[in-house]
Parts: sequence; structure tokens; C-alpha cells
Amino acid sequence: MSGLFCRHNRFTADCPICSKGTVLESGRPTPRRSTAGTATPVAKPRPAGGQFRGPFASVGPFVRENGDRVEVRLERVPGGLRMAEWSNGALQRRAPALGRDDLVDLFRQALERDVLQGSDRRRLEEALPSPDAAQPLAGAGVSPGRTGDMREELRLEPLDDGQVRVGRWVFRPGSGWQLQDAPTMLPAGRYAEALRAAVSGAAA
Repeated sequence: MSGLFCRHNRFTADCPICSKGTVLESGRPTPRRSTAGTATPVAKPRPAGGQFRGPFASVGPFVRENGDRVEVRLERVPGGLRMAEWSNGALQRRAPALGRDDLVDLFRQALERDVLQGSDRRRLEEALPSPDAAQPLAGAGVSPGRTGDMREELRLEPLDDGQVRVGRWVFRPGSGWQLQDAPTMLPAGRYAEALRAAVSGAAA
């Protein structure tokens, strides 16, 4: 190879004879870059959503109309307590419902298992009915509050099937009161206030 043209009167790069064995040879495999140290990071598996982390009390399991077996848990979370239904280890996206006696038992278990502490514990102890009460809940219980400019309430409300639904309601101007059909997450004092009203039958 002597320059741009070879002895065969061709471009050297186009001549299959003169380019043979050189960097100009067509079809020569291109060296592959090493991938050492550039491996794609493997994503770590995430824990299943909704897994509980704090101390909790539970009652159940209960069988729903659709055949699901659920339990209701009261769990300490940052900022207060979460009450929710769980089925097959997964948090259910609806307002929990349970029997009157089961609701009271859930709060009693929360005290036994130290789910609540300090003043929160004392307020719940004072709100619970006496152990020998023939009827633990005399009616509905309400704890009013606010979310920004909107009014909201935690309600312990008897249902037609004899259960009590623990739900958070929000008042929206023009639409009225609307149930937030989801687990409740509120300060412990709100649960104690609603329970005290339900025990006395003096719902706000």
C-alpha cells in the first residue's frame, strides 16, 4: 500500500487485495468495549405496599359478603393511629367496619399492647365503657375537626347490619358531607373523643 491509490489502480481502501490485513479491510470485526464496571444496577425488590411497621392491635378474622376474610387493625403510625381492614396480608382501601363489642375490644387490646402512650393512653382509658356495661355503645360517636378550610368528622356510625363503621367524612361546599371510603389515620385523641360520644350516646 503506497498511498490513496494502490498498484491495481483502485482506491486502496476499496481494493480487497491491498487492504487485506489492514485497518481498511472491509468486514473486519470492530473490537467490543469492555463492560466491566458499567453493569446496569439491579433494582432491589420493594416491600409489599401497606405493610404495618408500628405496634398494633387486631380483631377478627371476619368473613365479608364476598367471601373475603378480613381482620381490623389499630396501628400506631407517625402522627397518630390508623384503623384499617387487612386481607391476606394486604391493606384494604375502604373504611373499616366491625361489631360494637369488637370495636371496644380493639381499643382495649391497644391499651394492653402499649399501642398508645402518655396522654393518648389516658384519654382512651377514660373513653372506654365499663367492662360490665350491658351495651358498650349507646349510639353514634363523632369527633369534629378541620382540614384546611373544610370541615371533617371522624364518625363511629351504626350500620343496618349491626356493625359500626369507622369512617372519616369531609364537608365540601356545594356537595355536602362525603365519606372518605378508606382507612382512617388521625391523632389518637380523635378516636377517644368519638368513642366517648358513642358510649354516652351524645354524638356531636
